[in-house]
Amino acid sequence: MADVLPAGPALPARVVRSLDEHAAAVLALGRPLPAVTVPSAQARGRALAADVRSTLDLPPWDSSAMDGYAVRSAELHVGGALEVADDVAAGDTRDVRLPTGAVARVMTGAPVPDGADAVLPVELTDGGTRRVHVQGVVAPGAHVRRRGEDVRAGDVVLHAGDVLGAGAVGLLAATGHAHVAVHARPRVAVLSTGSELVPPGQPLAHGQIHESNGPQLAAAAEAAGADVVAVRVVRDDVPAVRAALAALVGEADLVVTTGGVSVGAYDVVRDALLADGAGELVHVRMQPGKPQAVGALADGTPVLALPGNPVSSFVSFEVFVRPLLRRLLGARHVHRRRLTADLAADLRSTAGRRRLLRARLDWGSGRPVAVLVGGPGSHLLGALAGADALVDVPEDVAHLAAGDPVTVIDLRERDA
Repeated sequence: MADVLPAGPALPARVVRSLDEHAAAVLALGRPLPAVTVPSAQARGRALAADVRSTLDLPPWDSSAMDGYAVRSAELHVGGALEVADDVAAGDTRDVRLPTGAVARVMTGAPVPDGADAVLPVELTDGGTRRVHVQGVVAPGAHVRRRGEDVRAGDVVLHAGDVLGAGAVGLLAATGHAHVAVHARPRVAVLSTGSELVPPGQPLAHGQIHESNGPQLAAAAEAAGADVVAVRVVRDDVPAVRAALAALVGEADLVVTTGGVSVGAYDVVRDALLADGAGELVHVRMQPGKPQAVGALADGTPVLALPGNPVSSFVSFEVFVRPLLRRLLGARHVHRRRLTADLAADLRSTAGRRRLLRARLDWGSGRPVAVLVGGPGSHLLGALAGADALVDVPEDVAHLAAGDPVTVIDLRERDA
């Protein structure tokens, strides 16, 4: 008879939750990190800790929207000619006054002289530099950017919780903010467990695989706005896992582990988290990603233990870990955007279990069509790189037909 492993200690019953219940429980583990002040030019991807008000009007003075001539529109007549009294370029700091019966040549972005009420585009003239012949007329206000028409001094231009994209960084600079208060980036440590794991680039022996969860989750955490402070592999040994977790005390705001949370004899993360009585085992009614665990380091830092299969860990990160990171980051919106798409082909599901299926969105028809990629196995990593959405199939749905509308989680990275 083949040898069998001895029975281990009885495990506490797992908590059974829906996906939404577990997501809410995980999100409740964190709150926005303290504020720090950073140069505005380095603030992309950070969440504002307070509202930002403009220090000045935008534009700060009436400016020209065209290359042409600053004019009094009532003085224009097709076929007439006017003296060019001045040249005003962008950056001209003089206080220029437009004489009666004359024009001033202006460039795009240049201040409009006092007394002018419009800009006559150069295309409606002969382009004269001393005297210009008028070939068309414009109405009052034409091609003039009025002071404060974009932003008024004192206006709130960005709100607390906004995650700053490139445009917001430009707005900070334009409204006079060299520095800005943002929430600290969450520090994340990733531990992958498994004696079979070998770093990429090293030769594999029989029974070994390259470690991919750590790099994958580290990249996902960075994309969510976190600073990754550690990516480590730990063998299947409870004392080794406990030591690795203990070494992270004070070093991270969140620890994410993969592997070792199911019901097997070598599920070491489960046993390490339970050893101090701080762990909770969870069965989530979802596929992939059913086995989950939650624990804490000695300093209270949350530990989220995800399954070891790469697709399971990826999906678990998206629905549980990423929203928590966004909350720690201080983002007002912590969840991915959801869209309605048409299903490309028939789909059979398992009633009683919510399924999150990898898909690629085809926008060829103008409306998104969800094309499933990869098989149902949670170990199938090959198609994951081609997925830009997750099709969310509710627990009570067993069949969907091609063309049916489905809710999808949009995985495409956005600035905010």
